[in-house]
Amino acid sequence: MKEYKSEEEFLKDYNPDEFKKLSLTTDILVLSVSSTDSSNYRKTDEKSMSVLLVKRDNYPFKDMWCLPGGFVMYDEDLDEAPKRILKRETNLDNIYLEQLYTFGNPNRDPRMRIVSTSYMSLIDKNKLNENLNKNASWFDITLYEEKNNLVTICLDNGVDTLKFSIKKVLREETTDRYSFEVVDNKSIAFDHPLVILAGLERLRNKLEYTDIVFNMMPKYFTLGELQKVYEVILGKKLLDPAFRRIIKDKVKKTNKMKTGEGHRPSVLFEYKK
Repeated sequence: MKEYKSEEEFLKDYNPDEFKKLSLTTDILVLSVSSTDSSNYRKTDEKSMSVLLVKRDNYPFKDMWCLPGGFVMYDEDLDEAPKRILKRETNLDNIYLEQLYTFGNPNRDPRMRIVSTSYMSLIDKNKLNENLNKNASWFDITLYEEKNNLVTICLDNGVDTLKFSIKKVLREETTDRYSFEVVDNKSIAFDHPLVILAGLERLRNKLEYTDIVFNMMPKYFTLGELQKVYEVILGKKLLDPAFRRIIKDKVKKTNKMKTGEGHRPSVLFEYKK
């Protein structure tokens, strides 16, 4: 590489066409763990996890479902872009967002070289005040993990059923880190299956060392309700003693009780900030 003696000499020799340009987008993964009505009034409502998708109205991938997303403006702060795009694409506003991963496979978008910084949010969709745009819909998530590290995810909104499979490849044995490879997908646009699985994996890990789950909990809740949320996210049942150890420093008991609903009154707790 040529060495320059001054900035003026460098700028005189500089040719911007030598560098291929790329564009920056952001994709937003909004997850919800919400109650579904139980047919038995004596039982606590069941919890289910869902993801918010939008249907594309132009090419590429016209009429396919994908995560809300769009281009970051030239003069726009990176963390402000997903807020603007989420409002435009879904009508959701003022929800907590945090960076997930950056996805930069050269072939991830057929239009041009595009790098996407994804964001993630965990909310309770039943407590939203906004009405979704007509092209946006919540899809219930069902995840199947097989012994050969193949993960199949089914999404259903009552009208459309979407399905894709991803192979988890161990990248670093010492840190138990995996890379993901889509092996079957005809339902979701772009590489958004990777974003969805990456978000689900990140969410499970964050339960151990953060309080992210309380972003979607009401101010007061029973330990049973909180435990169901943990179980839905982790995809497994938790023994009561194990769950109590997880949350013992995260909640505090109140003098309030939850009554009715066909079962004995339960003590209400709140998040200990």
